[in-house]
Amino acid sequence: MAKDYYGILGVSRGASAEEIKKAFYKSAHQHHPDKAGGNEEKFKEVNEAYQVLSDSQKRAQYDQFGSAAFEQGGFGGGQGFSGFDFSGFNGFEDMGDVFGDMFGFGGGKGGRTTRRARGADIQVDVDMEFKDSVFGGERELNITKFSSCHRCAGSGGEPGTSIKTCDTCGGSGVVLTAQRTILGMVQSKRMCADCQGEGQIPSTPCSTCKGEGVEKKRKTLVVTIPPGVEEGNILRLRSEGEAIKGGKPGDLFVRIHVRPDKRFHKEGSTIYTMRTLGFTQAALGDKVEVETVEGKVMVTIPAGTQSGAQFRLRQKGVPTRTGRGDLIVEVRVMTPKKLSKEQKQLLEKLDLKED
Repeated sequence: MAKDYYGILGVSRGASAEEIKKAFYKSAHQHHPDKAGGNEEKFKEVNEAYQVLSDSQKRAQYDQFGSAAFEQGGFGGGQGFSGFDFSGFNGFEDMGDVFGDMFGFGGGKGGRTTRRARGADIQVDVDMEFKDSVFGGERELNITKFSSCHRCAGSGGEPGTSIKTCDTCGGSGVVLTAQRTILGMVQSKRMCADCQGEGQIPSTPCSTCKGEGVEKKRKTLVVTIPPGVEEGNILRLRSEGEAIKGGKPGDLFVRIHVRPDKRFHKEGSTIYTMRTLGFTQAALGDKVEVETVEGKVMVTIPAGTQSGAQFRLRQKGVPTRTGRGDLIVEVRVMTPKKLSKEQKQLLEKLDLKED
């Protein structure tokens, strides 16, 4: 039965070699039989598709003749996937370059090292007033999280005691597991759970953290929020997340929430506001107070101002690296809803009409 190798990897027929490679990594990671929920058959199909599409000559044959070119007796001369050759493929032993980054190790034989463990990331939410989002500033955060143990400095061992080789992994930091599958014996290396990949463990566990290397405690952080942040912006503080023994701390992500202000809204470095004018003010001109994020200022309204006219107040917007944005004031001329008899007579005498 013909097979759609492009469909198996989820790429288009015009996909580049890099796109095919990325799709293979993703699918192989998802379906590998050593993973919970893995699927051996799909894993085999993914490998089969990649072996063809990653080879320019085989891909050209496939594009011309389809998967029949690689079946027994087909154009591939008996080298097809109905007799897919997994000899020499001992799980990740011979595919370290492909799967190393996905499953925590890499490098060649004899020099393979485990990927350093990393603590969990943390996200916190910060509410800000509109004015604070314009000018930025510092915000103090109090977070309870796992931090490096103060007594053993994260080693997990009681200060002054010795460190010994881990009995579980023999000092390698990894343990080898083997599983018989339809592909043959598949071997994989995993980080040693007892020493967390370090290859050594303390002879006497720390009395504070019980050998964990971390303790849960409250920490106060001061976060600098830049000017002009928007609703939903996220600030990243590296290594301020959860600590982990033998590894790098995760990161802290600060999500910004800006409370709306009915007087203002901003677009980039420009702030916009609205000012209502009476009919007489617009017709004859006036000096009026206008709200800014720093307080009220006086603005001159020229005679004959129309509703919708805009006035630019320079350097009253959001601070930037090169200066500061502007404040745009849009005026709305209100037509009076109630007039006295005398006012009506005066307006009738004026007979103000568009020509």
